[in-house]
Amino acid sequence: MAMPPPQLIISLLLGFSFLLLSFQASHCAAHRQNHWPEGGKTRFYEFKVQKTRIRKLCKSKQILTINGMFPGPTVYAEEGDRLVIRVTNETPDNTTIHWHGVRQILSCWSDGPSYITQCPIQPGRTFTYEFTLIDQRGTLWWHAHISWMRATVHGALVIYPKRGVPYPFKPPYEEQILIFEEYWNKNPLKIEKKLIASGGGPPVADAYLINGHPGPRYNCSATDVFKIDAVPGKTYLLRLINSGLNTELFFSISSHRLTVVEADAEYTKPFLTDRVMIAPGQTLTVFVKADQHIGVYDMAIGPYMSAQNVPVQNISGVAHFQYSGASLTSTARPAQLPLFNDNKAARSHLDGLRSLHQKHLPHQIDTNLFFTIGLNVEQCNRPNPNKTCQGPNNGIFAASMNNISFVKPNVSILQAYYEDVEGHFRTDFPSKPLRVYDFVNGAPNSAPNDTASIRGTRVHVLEFGARVELVLQDTGTVSTENHPIHLHGYNFYVVGYGSGNYNPRTAKLNLVDPPYMNTIGVPVGGWAALRFIADNPGIWFMHCHLEVHTTWGLDMAFLVKDGDGPNESLPHPPADLPRC
Repeated sequence: MAMPPPQLIISLLLGFSFLLLSFQASHCAAHRQNHWPEGGKTRFYEFKVQKTRIRKLCKSKQILTINGMFPGPTVYAEEGDRLVIRVTNETPDNTTIHWHGVRQILSCWSDGPSYITQCPIQPGRTFTYEFTLIDQRGTLWWHAHISWMRATVHGALVIYPKRGVPYPFKPPYEEQILIFEEYWNKNPLKIEKKLIASGGGPPVADAYLINGHPGPRYNCSATDVFKIDAVPGKTYLLRLINSGLNTELFFSISSHRLTVVEADAEYTKPFLTDRVMIAPGQTLTVFVKADQHIGVYDMAIGPYMSAQNVPVQNISGVAHFQYSGASLTSTARPAQLPLFNDNKAARSHLDGLRSLHQKHLPHQIDTNLFFTIGLNVEQCNRPNPNKTCQGPNNGIFAASMNNISFVKPNVSILQAYYEDVEGHFRTDFPSKPLRVYDFVNGAPNSAPNDTASIRGTRVHVLEFGARVELVLQDTGTVSTENHPIHLHGYNFYVVGYGSGNYNPRTAKLNLVDPPYMNTIGVPVGGWAALRFIADNPGIWFMHCHLEVHTTWGLDMAFLVKDGDGPNESLPHPPADLPRC
């Protein structure tokens, strides 16, 4: 039986009144939208960061949520709308919210990464994020951007085309949001603290969830299953979001094929596939047609792990694509997923992505950057090494770009830049590696070779209007791995990628219809070439979206300058901007 559409009560008042959402609909209904919202206006949302008790996997625990919801509330808007979201922190933990994929044109103070564009929202405090959705439409998302809080503090951001502007495809019968998650029985914030203290690797997730539900393969979860009620013959649009912390995921639907039409809120040329690989941070929009025999079909997610000797949770998270008329006793037909280390299957997904409408692709480049990315092992310099140096060769795990492991400052970099306060960051992040070697095959990946990195808080300066080509090169210092790299404040064209070390003489670039993305999985043991125009002034974070790698330092930031000083190009900070 189909669930009713969610109640979305929008109260638009003059002055500074805020939207109050009604969340009385069921969990399934909360992820369904049958009607486009009104557009061309300012939309107000009220977010309260709260502790909420839930029961999963036979255990009850408190988690951090927005408005008591897990996943959090969906933000609906139209292209061109202005969003005003007031966030009140009712927990004892600091927090921020990042609007993943939003360009934040002249609204850099609202981007959200802690200690990059703002100090955290402290317990009992409030901060209002304000930004306009300029030239963007499709599936994005929002999440906490401090510590490992995004494990449970996240939700979808759906941007519809302007009213009267059609999709570049036939509208679906119905759309659904599917948010993929990793779940731990323990507190993710405590897991991160223990990880840092141990110097070793993270524990595997206790389960994968789809819209907060693990599915029937986990203990005490036979009825804890998300489902889509499918009408035979109808076509459904699925908005896929990987909000997981540390695992890239394969997704497929038993006996059904998927048509990809959008990636990272940018339309793509449609391509047909049996499954997709979606990395943490990425979003995809796909069509699926209910064209099989009446029954119940698994929608499954399972791990893709390209690094060597890294444990994974190998029990799939499952939801149901259930046809109207299917027997209540029908056995669900299992979905087929690739092996967890199937690099070819992961690569085939990227091979299919092509922009539907390419624009603003720079053909003439004036700024060439080459960044190596990968893991490091620092020498043990701690007391109690058996407990605090649990990385390879009794060392301490780290991660780096151009062999510099990023250290977050104790104030916001953007604030320090805007107020011209020295001593919190340096502007000498190198445009190429400090040391050149065979990055993939000749890396110093075992003791007594030097596998350490340099620690520091450095940014790379880009002049406004620079036409940038950035090559990201995976390294084998510890292990080669597929790294999902996310750039805040920008989209970029993925003009090329390949295996091995990047060679500009032999690299094949696509300058016709490259995909336009905000998060790219740099292939394991390979490279990716990105192009963008530096047309958005501010401080913009770039990092691996595997949260453990961000914790270890696989991060950096760009400073995009327009003029001699920040006051010439940046908006004034909001009056309620949190202070450290």
